Formats: sequence, C-alpha cells, structure tokens
Amino acid sequence: MAIEEDVIVIGGGLAGSIAALEAADSEASVRLITYKKSTLRHASGLIDVLGYLDEEEPVADPFSAVSKLPDDHPYSIAGEAAIRDGLDRFDEAVGDTYQGNHTDSNALVPTFGGAVKPTARYPAAAAAGLASDSREMLVVGFEEITDYNASMLADHLAAADVPFAVDGVELNFPGTYANDSRVTRFAKRLDNDEDVEYDGQTMGAREALADAVKPHVGDAERVGFPAFLGDEHTAEVRSDLERHLGVDVFEIPMGPPSFPGMRLADQMKDALDEAGVHISAGNPVIDYETDGDEIDAVIVDSKGREVPHYAEEFVLATGGLVGKGIDSDRDGTVEEPIFDCHIPHSEDRYDWFEQEAFGDQPFAHFGVRIDEGMRPLDADGNPEFPNLRAAGAVVGGTDTVTEKSQSGVSLTTGVVAGQRASERAAKREVSQ
Repeated sequence: MAIEEDVIVIGGGLAGSIAALEAADSEASVRLITYKKSTLRHASGLIDVLGYLDEEEPVADPFSAVSKLPDDHPYSIAGEAAIRDGLDRFDEAVGDTYQGNHTDSNALVPTFGGAVKPTARYPAAAAAGLASDSREMLVVGFEEITDYNASMLADHLAAADVPFAVDGVELNFPGTYANDSRVTRFAKRLDNDEDVEYDGQTMGAREALADAVKPHVGDAERVGFPAFLGDEHTAEVRSDLERHLGVDVFEIPMGPPSFPGMRLADQMKDALDEAGVHISAGNPVIDYETDGDEIDAVIVDSKGREVPHYAEEFVLATGGLVGKGIDSDRDGTVEEPIFDCHIPHSEDRYDWFEQEAFGDQPFAHFGVRIDEGMRPLDADGNPEFPNLRAAGAVVGGTDTVTEKSQSGVSLTTGVVAGQRASERAAKREVSQ
C-alpha cells in the first residue's frame, strides 16, 4: 500500500531529525525513513558549531568567525540566523539535559584522549568538567577499559596549560564481570544500582564505586569519570556519586560505544514521537519516481517489496562517506546513490588525497552542493529537483571534522531544509 505525506525525510541522524522536527512544527505530515541505526550512537554527544578556522587556536565565538568562511561554506549559504535557529530547535528537543545556550562562546570540554574540545552545547553530565573552571580535578579510569587511561588524560590536560591542577588514577571497577561488553555492563550496573561485593561487604554499585574513589580525591573539588555513568538514570547516578564523594562529578566523552551519543539518539527519537513524526525504520530507499521535473515518490525496499512513499517535498539526510550517504570506488567515481545528485570531484583518485596526513584532504569536502533553499545543485549550478533538499554530512564544501563544525552544519542545514520543505508543501496544497 502506498504511503503519502507532506514531507519525507530520508536519514535518521541529527540532520534528519532536526529537519523532521522543523517540518512537523508547521503541522505538516512528516515521515522519517531510516535504514540503519543513527551514527549519533558512535558520536561524542557534543554539539560543535565551529571550533577551528585555519589557526591552531580554538575559536572563542563561532558566530563572530562565520564571516571569515568562504562563500560556498554551508554556513555562508544558510546564514547566521539559520545557525541560531538550528541550535534553538536542538535546545527545544533536549531541554535541560544539555547546557551552553546561555552564551555565544564555545565551552572547552576535556575528552578521553586528553584534548580540550571547543563546543557550543554539551551534556549537563559534562558541565562540571569544563577546562575554563579553575577548580582542581581528579580523573578516574579503570583497568578494565584499555582505550581510556586516566593518568595519560591528566598528563595531556596539564600539558595543554589548563588553569587547574589535575591528577589521574586507575582503579578496578567494583564487582566481577565477564570479558565482554564491560562498558555497557558498568552502565547497567550503575543504572540499576545493583549489589556488588566490595571490600568484604555487599553494597550498591554506586556506593561501592564512590568508596573506591574516595581515598584518591585529596584536594580535588571535582571528579571525572568515563562517560558511562548510567544510561536511563544518568542524573541520578551522578547525584548519588556526588553525595557519597562530597564533590562535583562529571563525565568525560569517550569513543564508541558512546553513552552520550546513545542518550542523544534516544532523545531525538522521543522528540520525533512527541512531534507526531511517523518513523519507518529498517528498510532502505532504493529508487525514486518523478512527475515531470519533480520527485513524486521514493521507493522503499520493504522485505523484498518495493513500496512507493509519496510526498510533496523530500529531504536527503543520509550522511557522508562514513554514513554511506556518499559512495566512492576505485574507478574514481563518487556518487550520491539514491537520487544520483552531482558531487564535484576529480576522476583521478590520487587527487582525493594530500601528501600531508593532516593536510586539507579533498575527500573531506565531498558532498552535494546546495543553494539557499538547501536544494542539491547539478553540474551547471541548477537545482537537481525543485522539491529535494539536503542536510547534514551529505552536504559538501568544507571539512567539518577539521573545523569541528559537523553537528552545527547538521543543525543548520536540517532546520532550513525542514522549514523550506514544509513551506513549499503548504503552498502546493493551497494551490491544488
């Protein structure tokens, strides 16, 4: 049976979610189609707008730096107001679980490698760990987690000339565990405050963890843990640890599996449900149909059946090279696989890379080019389809990883794509 909506968004990451929320806010009927789990689950959970330009020093105020970007940058095309609109839509979706909306300035958040990352929004669970805070810090690590070393993290922070004394300690997490899924097991145990054996006694996991850390606190006024302090009850876990330790407790973002990323993905889904967005998950978009020069429907592979999904407007938010929203091969082809939108690139694969490992890599700029309405442009600079928008990592023109702007570009292009799609869908309905 065919499905009909006002707006269809393809892709369930940050950009797709924001586009769908923005479109739904105008009372348009919106469907979000997602094939795989959101890449948010592997991300840090931090929301970067613009962390770096060409200089080595981080950007203090991303809004004041936008004017320095080239004309074909997504921010330059969308405009500063759109960046703020994207952040506002995000703030509305996550509520008080995130902080940073009180200022235009970037916050400096320590990460698990010991780097200090400039970011515009950060989980409330990370707030007590900001590098601009001068209070002494203790960083806690666990022998069971090999990709996170607290002593190394503390050394790197000290080398970055942070304005506080910082020390690191490696402990064993209280209780016994199987050899697999340790991080998720730790989080679940803290979430449920399960009983563990510690120091010859049976006690709740939260109290046992605090007792293990307490002898190492010293003069520290805040203690940082890897970001697995629960999943569904993070604030409660952190509050209990603070009560037992007598100091502020914060999480330090770490690599996959990323609990801040998973929590954010869950919050986006909750916001979509509350906004009345219909979600189709687990089935890929494999083709499309046109009516004249416009897209009439996308074709979804539903367990071997090709099901058309009709809409007035469509938003492409399938991700970049990592998310497979853009494909490449050894023959020098770079393509957008659903609508075959134009992606500027050299046909010589050797031109995709710079000799310098940390140089400006051309492949990092791959993606569709857009106009002010977020419509992908063909090789001649004309819209591929009047009713197709693009948002997020599928949009090219800049290296968002180097700039630390990936989330911001997703929010900005997503909010404009959703807004323009709903506006045009409404006009078309009136004219019909």
